[in-house]
Amino acid sequence: MKKNINNIKWSRQKLLSATEYVAAIQRGDRIMLSKAITLVESNNPTHQQLASEIVDNCLPFSGNSLRIGITGVPGVGKSTFIEALGNYLITEKGKKIAVLAIDPSSGKTGGSILGDKTRMNLLSIQKDAFIRPSPSAGTLGGVARATRESIILCEAAGFDIILIETVGVGQSETEVNAMVDFFLLLMLTGAGDELQGIKRGIMEMADAIVINKAEENNIDQANLAKRTYQNALHLFPPNKNCWMPKVTTCSALYNQNIAEIWQIIDTYHHLVISNGFFEIQRKEQLEKWFEKSVHHAFVSMLMENKKIQQELEKLKEQVLLNQLSPYSATKKLLNNIKV
Repeated sequence: MKKNINNIKWSRQKLLSATEYVAAIQRGDRIMLSKAITLVESNNPTHQQLASEIVDNCLPFSGNSLRIGITGVPGVGKSTFIEALGNYLITEKGKKIAVLAIDPSSGKTGGSILGDKTRMNLLSIQKDAFIRPSPSAGTLGGVARATRESIILCEAAGFDIILIETVGVGQSETEVNAMVDFFLLLMLTGAGDELQGIKRGIMEMADAIVINKAEENNIDQANLAKRTYQNALHLFPPNKNCWMPKVTTCSALYNQNIAEIWQIIDTYHHLVISNGFFEIQRKEQLEKWFEKSVHHAFVSMLMENKKIQQELEKLKEQVLLNQLSPYSATKKLLNNIKV
């Protein structure tokens, strides 16, 4: 049986108490913050118990940041955009920025590149920036399982703004929307063609659409895409937060229009605080987090039960032999479980 490499590495290190980790995180100790996030991501039961205590102890010091989700198709320039926005917020607005970048994991090997620090080399050297790449590990929507817990830890460390970069797989971006205050969709030019392939649900969730790479010979196309998206958004029903999603262009590579994008985000933030939607949304997110945690805990509990595993294998064989449908096999399994 293969041993988990992360668990071997952790076994050689001395674990601190939850109180010690929390105190270090509050002091702004980046190393301890990184180690705490690694504990949160670990599948080791001892690490999970310690991580749970750390997160619980950090909760009273969390909730004061602005959480921004940034998504878009691969190649749209998410990392370049985040670096441009992060540098602007640090240098021009005096903010402390944490970036939680979700790297795609290989479906075959389970490995991931985790290369965001190399793609954000200017931002990574800023003393007021913290960049944490995490593998998606096959999680629905490309969002790491422990992203919510990592947000709490970063807020307790005093970061004003949390930027969450997703894989941008396009299928389940609701996972992102369920943990951020502002959802930004990055797009490229050629909107007429792209609108045909974009899930309506993703556009409906977006608080702003930004057409990136609006530079040199691409400006006219970017402006055309801007008008196309604006017209499309007017067809959607009004948002319950009283906000009309904005569409703009930028060149993250040349730091153009970054200030205007921040102004859109800031205006939205003030609006939802004043009309009470901000607090309502945060409570809804906590409820979804709780439901996800319960679901994960129940699945883990069932999968670790040897009797259930044996029954599962028998039913799987019947499904593969076309003796039972997957639905019937599932119902049979549930009927055999006594809670």
